Amino acid sequence: MLSSAPTSTAHRHALIAQARQTLLADGVVPLRTEVEPWIARSWQRCLAQGLKPAQQVAFDAVSAPALRRSQEQNHHLLRAARPVLDQLTRAIAGMRYFAMLTDARGIVVDVQGPCDQSDPRASAIGRVGIDLSEAAVGTTAIGAALAELQPVWLHRGEHFFDDNSSYSCAGAPLFDPHGQCVGMLDLTGVDVPERPELRHLVARSARAMEDALLLQLPHALLLRMNWPGCPLGGEGDGLLTLDGDGVVVGANSMARQLVPQPLRMAGTPTHCSDLMAMPWTMLFDAARRHPAQPLDLPLWSGLRLQALAQLPAATRSPISDQAVAVAHAITGKSAVAAPLREAETALIRQAVQGARGNVAEAARALGISRATVYRKLGAPKG
Repeated sequence: MLSSAPTSTAHRHALIAQARQTLLADGVVPLRTEVEPWIARSWQRCLAQGLKPAQQVAFDAVSAPALRRSQEQNHHLLRAARPVLDQLTRAIAGMRYFAMLTDARGIVVDVQGPCDQSDPRASAIGRVGIDLSEAAVGTTAIGAALAELQPVWLHRGEHFFDDNSSYSCAGAPLFDPHGQCVGMLDLTGVDVPERPELRHLVARSARAMEDALLLQLPHALLLRMNWPGCPLGGEGDGLLTLDGDGVVVGANSMARQLVPQPLRMAGTPTHCSDLMAMPWTMLFDAARRHPAQPLDLPLWSGLRLQALAQLPAATRSPISDQAVAVAHAITGKSAVAAPLREAETALIRQAVQGARGNVAEAARALGISRATVYRKLGAPKG
Protein backbone atom coordinates (compact mmCIF):
# COMPACT_ATOMS: atom_id res chain seq x y z
CA MET A 1 0.00 0.00 0.00
CA LEU A 2 2.76 2.44 0.93
CA SER A 3 4.66 1.87 -2.32
CA SER A 4 1.63 2.75 -4.48
CA ALA A 5 1.43 6.40 -3.30
CA PRO A 6 4.56 7.66 -5.16
CA THR A 7 3.46 5.88 -8.33
CA SER A 8 0.00 7.44 -8.10
CA THR A 9 1.49 10.89 -7.51
CA ALA A 10 3.93 10.51 -10.39
CA HIS A 11 1.10 9.39 -12.67
CA ARG A 12 -0.97 12.44 -11.70
CA HIS A 13 1.95 14.77 -12.41
CA ALA A 14 2.41 13.12 -15.80
CA LEU A 15 -1.26 13.78 -16.60
CA ILE A 16 -0.85 17.43 -15.58
CA ALA A 17 2.20 17.78 -17.84
CA GLN A 18 0.24 16.22 -20.68
CA ALA A 19 -2.62 18.69 -20.11
CA ARG A 20 -0.15 21.60 -20.30
CA GLN A 21 1.21 20.36 -23.59
CA THR A 22 -2.31 19.99 -24.99
CA LEU A 23 -3.15 23.54 -23.90
CA LEU A 24 -0.03 24.90 -25.60
CA ALA A 25 -0.69 22.97 -28.79
CA ASP A 26 -4.48 23.32 -29.09
CA GLY A 27 -5.31 26.26 -26.81
CA VAL A 28 -7.70 24.20 -24.65
CA VAL A 29 -7.35 21.81 -21.71
CA PRO A 30 -8.83 18.31 -22.18
CA LEU A 31 -12.18 17.79 -20.44
CA ARG A 32 -10.96 14.70 -18.61
CA THR A 33 -7.86 15.84 -16.79
CA GLU A 34 -6.25 16.13 -13.36
CA VAL A 35 -6.08 19.91 -13.78
CA GLU A 36 -8.61 21.89 -11.76
CA PRO A 37 -10.72 24.34 -13.83
CA TRP A 38 -9.29 27.42 -12.10
CA ILE A 39 -5.75 26.33 -13.03
CA ALA A 40 -6.79 25.91 -16.67
CA ARG A 41 -8.35 29.38 -16.63
CA SER A 42 -5.13 30.85 -15.21
CA TRP A 43 -3.04 29.11 -17.89
CA GLN A 44 -5.34 30.51 -20.56
CA ARG A 45 -5.06 34.03 -19.12
CA CYS A 46 -1.27 33.72 -19.23
CA LEU A 47 -1.38 32.61 -22.86
CA ALA A 48 -3.71 35.50 -23.68
CA GLN A 49 -1.08 37.89 -22.29
CA GLY A 50 1.46 36.44 -24.73
CA LEU A 51 3.44 34.60 -22.01
CA LYS A 52 5.39 31.44 -22.82
CA PRO A 53 6.09 28.66 -20.27
CA ALA A 54 9.78 28.46 -21.19
CA GLN A 55 10.57 32.15 -20.83
CA GLN A 56 12.62 33.31 -17.86
CA VAL A 57 10.73 34.69 -14.87
CA ALA A 58 11.95 37.98 -13.41
CA PHE A 59 10.90 38.43 -9.80
CA ASP A 60 10.91 42.23 -9.85
CA ALA A 61 10.36 44.52 -6.90
CA VAL A 62 8.17 47.61 -7.07
CA SER A 63 9.74 50.99 -6.36
CA ALA A 64 10.40 52.04 -2.76
CA PRO A 65 7.71 54.78 -2.88
CA ALA A 66 5.17 52.30 -4.28
CA LEU A 67 5.97 49.83 -1.50
CA ARG A 68 5.62 52.54 1.17
CA ARG A 69 2.24 53.53 -0.25
CA SER A 70 1.06 49.92 -0.20
CA GLN A 71 2.21 49.36 3.39
CA GLU A 72 0.59 52.62 4.51
CA GLN A 73 -2.66 51.77 2.75
CA ASN A 74 -2.65 48.29 4.29
CA HIS A 75 -1.47 49.13 7.83
CA HIS A 76 -4.82 47.94 9.28
CA LEU A 77 -4.42 44.62 7.48
CA LEU A 78 -0.81 44.24 8.62
CA ARG A 79 -1.81 44.86 12.23
CA ALA A 80 -4.72 42.40 12.04
CA ALA A 81 -2.55 39.76 10.35
CA ARG A 82 0.41 39.85 12.72
CA PRO A 83 -0.91 37.59 15.55
CA VAL A 84 -2.43 35.17 13.03
CA LEU A 85 0.88 34.96 11.14
CA ASP A 86 2.64 34.17 14.43
CA GLN A 87 0.28 31.23 15.03
CA LEU A 88 0.46 30.11 11.42
CA THR A 89 4.26 30.03 11.27
CA ARG A 90 4.31 27.92 14.45
CA ALA A 91 1.91 25.47 12.81
CA ILE A 92 4.13 25.05 9.71
CA ALA A 93 7.50 25.28 11.51
CA GLY A 94 8.58 21.75 10.56
CA MET A 95 7.32 21.72 6.98
CA ARG A 96 9.83 24.01 5.19
CA TYR A 97 7.07 26.41 4.15
CA PHE A 98 6.99 30.15 4.79
CA ALA A 99 4.10 32.65 4.80
CA MET A 100 3.62 35.74 2.66
CA LEU A 101 1.01 38.47 2.82
CA THR A 102 0.27 40.53 -0.30
CA ASP A 103 -1.90 43.51 -1.12
CA ALA A 104 -4.75 43.35 -3.63
CA ARG A 105 -2.31 43.74 -6.55
CA GLY A 106 -0.08 40.83 -5.47
CA ILE A 107 2.73 42.96 -3.99
CA VAL A 108 4.34 41.23 -0.98
CA VAL A 109 3.91 43.37 2.17
CA ASP A 110 5.07 40.84 4.80
CA VAL A 111 7.06 37.59 4.95
CA GLN A 112 7.13 35.32 8.01
CA GLY A 113 8.53 31.88 8.73
CA PRO A 114 11.58 29.86 7.66
CA CYS A 115 12.39 31.33 4.25
CA ASP A 116 15.83 29.96 3.34
CA GLN A 117 17.62 33.04 1.99
CA SER A 118 20.59 30.88 0.94
CA ASP A 119 18.34 29.20 -1.67
CA PRO A 120 17.94 31.63 -4.60
CA ARG A 121 14.54 30.16 -5.42
CA ALA A 122 13.27 31.06 -1.95
CA SER A 123 15.01 34.43 -1.70
CA ALA A 124 13.70 35.41 -5.13
CA ILE A 125 10.09 35.47 -3.93
CA GLY A 126 10.36 35.67 -0.13
CA ARG A 127 11.01 39.43 -0.03
CA VAL A 128 8.81 42.38 0.83
CA GLY A 129 8.07 44.47 -2.27
CA ILE A 130 8.17 41.68 -4.88
CA ASP A 131 5.40 41.71 -7.48
CA LEU A 132 3.89 38.20 -7.49
CA SER A 133 0.79 39.00 -9.51
CA GLU A 134 -0.34 36.67 -12.27
CA ALA A 135 0.69 39.22 -14.89
CA ALA A 136 4.23 39.26 -13.49
CA VAL A 137 4.96 35.61 -12.59
CA GLY A 138 2.19 33.59 -14.23
CA THR A 139 0.09 30.97 -12.51
CA THR A 140 0.84 30.87 -8.78
CA ALA A 141 -1.32 30.63 -5.66
CA ILE A 142 -0.93 34.40 -5.25
CA GLY A 143 -2.22 35.42 -8.65
CA ALA A 144 -4.83 32.66 -8.83
CA ALA A 145 -6.31 33.44 -5.40
CA LEU A 146 -6.61 37.12 -6.32
CA ALA A 147 -8.11 36.38 -9.73
CA GLU A 148 -10.44 33.54 -8.71
CA LEU A 149 -11.25 34.90 -5.20
CA GLN A 150 -11.13 31.42 -3.69
CA PRO A 151 -8.60 29.32 -1.73
CA VAL A 152 -6.20 27.41 -4.01
CA TRP A 153 -3.46 24.78 -3.88
CA LEU A 154 -0.75 24.65 -6.54
CA HIS A 155 2.04 22.06 -6.82
CA ARG A 156 5.12 22.06 -9.04
CA GLY A 157 4.06 21.49 -12.67
CA GLU A 158 0.70 23.17 -12.16
CA HIS A 159 2.50 26.52 -12.36
CA PHE A 160 2.53 28.13 -15.79
CA PHE A 161 6.22 28.95 -16.06
CA ASP A 162 8.80 26.16 -16.08
CA ASP A 163 10.99 28.29 -13.77
CA ASN A 164 8.34 27.98 -11.04
CA SER A 165 8.06 24.19 -11.11
CA SER A 166 10.02 23.76 -7.87
CA TYR A 167 7.41 25.67 -5.83
CA SER A 168 4.38 24.36 -3.96
CA CYS A 169 1.94 26.92 -2.58
CA ALA A 170 -1.44 27.42 -0.99
CA GLY A 171 -3.27 30.74 -1.08
CA ALA A 172 -6.49 32.38 0.06
CA PRO A 173 -7.93 35.83 -0.66
CA LEU A 174 -8.53 38.35 2.13
CA PHE A 175 -11.68 40.47 2.28
CA ASP A 176 -12.27 43.66 4.23
CA PRO A 177 -15.38 44.31 6.40
CA HIS A 178 -17.23 45.59 3.32
CA GLY A 179 -16.54 42.52 1.19
CA GLN A 180 -13.76 43.98 -0.97
CA CYS A 181 -10.64 41.90 -1.66
CA VAL A 182 -7.69 43.66 0.00
CA GLY A 183 -4.96 41.05 -0.49
CA MET A 184 -4.12 37.40 -0.02
CA LEU A 185 -2.30 35.01 2.28
CA ASP A 186 0.18 32.51 0.81
CA LEU A 187 2.17 29.53 2.06
CA THR A 188 5.10 28.54 -0.17
CA GLY A 189 7.70 25.77 -0.04
CA VAL A 190 10.61 24.89 -2.35
CA ASP A 191 11.13 21.24 -3.33
CA VAL A 192 8.70 20.07 -0.65
CA PRO A 193 6.24 17.15 -0.58
CA GLU A 194 2.72 17.77 -1.81
CA ARG A 195 0.51 19.05 1.04
CA PRO A 196 -2.97 19.93 -0.35
CA GLU A 197 -4.31 20.14 3.21
CA LEU A 198 -2.53 23.49 3.47
CA ARG A 199 -5.36 24.98 1.41
CA HIS A 200 -7.65 24.48 4.42
CA LEU A 201 -5.06 25.90 6.83
CA VAL A 202 -4.44 29.03 4.76
CA ALA A 203 -8.19 29.60 4.26
CA ARG A 204 -8.81 29.27 8.01
CA SER A 205 -5.97 31.69 8.76
CA ALA A 206 -7.28 34.18 6.20
CA ARG A 207 -10.72 34.13 7.85
CA ALA A 208 -9.08 34.79 11.24
CA MET A 209 -7.31 37.82 9.74
CA GLU A 210 -10.60 39.08 8.31
CA ASP A 211 -12.28 38.76 11.71
CA ALA A 212 -9.45 40.71 13.36
CA LEU A 213 -9.70 43.37 10.63
CA LEU A 214 -13.43 43.70 11.27
CA LEU A 215 -13.10 43.96 15.05
CA GLN A 216 -10.55 46.77 14.68
CA LEU A 217 -13.35 49.06 13.45
CA PRO A 218 -15.12 51.08 16.19
CA HIS A 219 -18.53 49.53 16.86
CA ALA A 220 -21.27 49.54 19.49
CA LEU A 221 -22.42 45.92 19.13
CA LEU A 222 -21.00 42.63 17.86
CA LEU A 223 -23.49 40.07 16.61
CA ARG A 224 -22.28 36.47 16.39
CA MET A 225 -24.52 34.43 14.10
CA ASN A 226 -24.88 30.85 12.95
CA TRP A 227 -27.47 28.27 11.97
CA PRO A 228 -29.60 26.79 14.79
CA GLY A 229 -27.76 23.93 16.47
CA CYS A 230 -24.29 25.31 15.72
CA PRO A 231 -22.44 26.43 18.86
CA LEU A 232 -21.80 30.16 19.04
CA GLY A 233 -18.50 31.72 20.06
CA GLY A 234 -16.17 29.84 17.71
CA GLU A 235 -14.22 30.65 14.57
CA GLY A 236 -17.10 29.57 12.32
CA ASP A 237 -19.42 32.36 13.45
CA GLY A 238 -20.72 35.02 11.15
CA LEU A 239 -19.73 38.39 12.62
CA LEU A 240 -21.76 41.55 12.08
CA THR A 241 -20.89 44.84 13.80
CA LEU A 242 -23.29 47.75 14.35
CA ASP A 243 -22.98 51.32 15.45
CA GLY A 244 -25.12 52.81 18.21
CA ASP A 245 -27.94 53.56 15.76
CA GLY A 246 -28.12 50.00 14.41
CA VAL A 247 -26.29 50.81 11.17
CA VAL A 248 -24.07 48.00 9.87
CA VAL A 249 -20.39 48.86 10.32
CA GLY A 250 -19.02 45.71 8.70
CA ALA A 251 -19.32 41.93 8.35
CA ASN A 252 -17.07 38.94 7.85
CA SER A 253 -17.38 36.50 4.95
CA MET A 254 -19.57 34.07 6.87
CA ALA A 255 -22.01 36.81 7.91
CA ARG A 256 -22.32 37.92 4.29
CA GLN A 257 -23.29 34.36 3.38
CA LEU A 258 -25.74 33.96 6.26
CA VAL A 259 -27.39 37.36 5.84
CA PRO A 260 -27.10 38.58 2.24
CA GLN A 261 -27.23 42.37 2.21
CA PRO A 262 -29.63 44.15 -0.16
CA LEU A 263 -28.24 45.81 -3.25
CA ARG A 264 -27.49 49.46 -2.59
CA MET A 265 -25.63 52.31 -4.22
CA ALA A 266 -21.97 52.56 -3.20
CA GLY A 267 -21.60 54.47 0.04
CA THR A 268 -25.23 53.97 1.11
CA PRO A 269 -25.35 52.57 4.67
CA THR A 270 -27.34 49.46 5.57
CA HIS A 271 -29.43 49.41 8.73
CA CYS A 272 -29.78 46.09 10.54
CA SER A 273 -33.58 46.44 10.36
CA ASP A 274 -33.18 46.02 6.58
CA LEU A 275 -31.72 42.57 7.25
CA MET A 276 -33.62 41.25 10.27
CA ALA A 277 -37.36 40.98 10.85
CA MET A 278 -37.25 42.22 14.44
CA PRO A 279 -36.91 45.54 16.33
CA TRP A 280 -33.22 46.38 16.19
CA THR A 281 -33.20 47.72 19.76
CA MET A 282 -33.84 44.17 20.99
CA LEU A 283 -30.28 43.29 19.95
CA PHE A 284 -28.85 45.90 22.33
CA ASP A 285 -31.24 44.80 25.07
CA ALA A 286 -30.05 41.20 24.66
CA ALA A 287 -26.40 42.30 24.83
CA ARG A 288 -26.96 43.92 28.24
CA ARG A 289 -28.40 40.78 29.82
CA HIS A 290 -26.23 38.79 32.21
CA PRO A 291 -25.47 36.06 31.54
CA ALA A 292 -25.71 36.49 27.78
CA GLN A 293 -28.14 34.12 26.08
CA PRO A 294 -28.48 33.21 22.39
CA LEU A 295 -31.50 34.77 20.72
CA ASP A 296 -33.67 33.80 17.80
CA LEU A 297 -32.84 35.92 14.76
CA PRO A 298 -35.57 35.99 12.06
CA LEU A 299 -34.59 37.20 8.59
CA TRP A 300 -36.90 38.82 6.07
CA SER A 301 -36.46 35.74 3.84
CA GLY A 302 -38.24 33.61 6.45
CA LEU A 303 -35.05 31.85 7.55
CA ARG A 304 -34.04 31.95 11.19
CA LEU A 305 -30.57 32.08 12.68
CA GLN A 306 -29.34 32.01 16.23
CA ALA A 307 -27.25 34.89 17.45
CA LEU A 308 -25.28 36.14 20.42
CA ALA A 309 -25.23 39.92 20.91
CA GLN A 310 -22.12 41.27 22.63
CA LEU A 311 -21.10 44.77 23.69
CA PRO A 312 -17.45 45.77 23.16
CA ALA A 313 -15.21 46.17 26.20
CA ALA A 314 -15.81 49.93 26.38
CA THR A 315 -19.60 49.99 26.24
CA ARG A 316 -20.37 53.28 27.93
CA SER A 317 -20.32 56.38 25.73
CA PRO A 318 -20.66 59.92 27.11
CA ILE A 319 -24.26 60.11 25.94
CA SER A 320 -25.04 56.87 27.78
CA ASP A 321 -23.59 58.21 31.03
CA GLN A 322 -25.61 61.41 30.68
CA ALA A 323 -28.73 59.42 29.91
CA VAL A 324 -28.45 57.35 33.07
CA ALA A 325 -27.93 60.46 35.19
CA VAL A 326 -30.89 62.29 33.63
CA ALA A 327 -33.14 59.26 34.01
CA HIS A 328 -32.28 59.12 37.70
CA ALA A 329 -33.12 62.81 38.12
CA ILE A 330 -36.39 62.59 36.16
CA THR A 331 -37.77 59.26 37.34
CA GLY A 332 -36.22 59.04 40.77
CA LYS A 333 -35.15 55.46 39.95
CA SER A 334 -31.72 54.04 40.52
CA ALA A 335 -29.43 54.75 37.56
CA VAL A 336 -28.22 51.17 37.72
CA ALA A 337 -31.72 49.73 37.61
CA ALA A 338 -33.01 52.00 34.81
CA PRO A 339 -32.92 50.34 31.37
CA LEU A 340 -30.39 52.13 29.19
CA ARG A 341 -32.82 52.68 26.34
CA GLU A 342 -35.28 54.43 28.64
CA ALA A 343 -32.46 56.60 29.96
CA GLU A 344 -31.34 57.58 26.49
CA THR A 345 -34.91 58.38 25.49
CA ALA A 346 -35.33 60.55 28.59
CA LEU A 347 -32.17 62.50 27.75
CA ILE A 348 -33.23 63.03 24.13
CA ARG A 349 -36.74 64.07 25.11
CA GLN A 350 -35.35 66.56 27.60
CA ALA A 351 -33.00 68.00 24.96
CA VAL A 352 -35.87 68.43 22.50
CA GLN A 353 -37.97 70.15 25.17
CA GLY A 354 -35.01 72.41 26.03
CA ALA A 355 -34.72 73.33 22.35
CA ARG A 356 -38.46 74.15 22.29
CA GLY A 357 -39.18 71.36 19.86
CA ASN A 358 -36.31 72.14 17.46
CA VAL A 359 -35.09 68.61 16.67
CA ALA A 360 -32.08 69.79 14.65
CA GLU A 361 -30.87 71.97 17.53
CA ALA A 362 -31.38 69.13 20.04
CA ALA A 363 -29.46 66.72 17.80
CA ARG A 364 -26.53 69.15 17.53
CA ALA A 365 -26.46 69.58 21.30
CA LEU A 366 -26.37 65.82 21.83
CA GLY A 367 -23.86 65.17 19.03
CA ILE A 368 -26.19 62.77 17.17
CA SER A 369 -28.17 62.90 13.93
CA ARG A 370 -31.77 64.05 13.55
CA ALA A 371 -32.64 60.57 12.29
CA THR A 372 -31.36 59.14 15.56
CA VAL A 373 -33.53 61.56 17.55
CA TYR A 374 -36.65 60.51 15.64
CA ARG A 375 -35.75 56.82 15.90
CA LYS A 376 -35.06 56.95 19.63
CA LEU A 377 -38.24 58.85 20.42
CA GLY A 378 -40.26 56.54 18.20
CA ALA A 379 -38.81 53.31 19.64
CA PRO A 380 -41.18 51.46 22.02
CA LYS A 381 -40.14 51.31 25.64
CA GLY A 382 -39.08 47.92 26.93
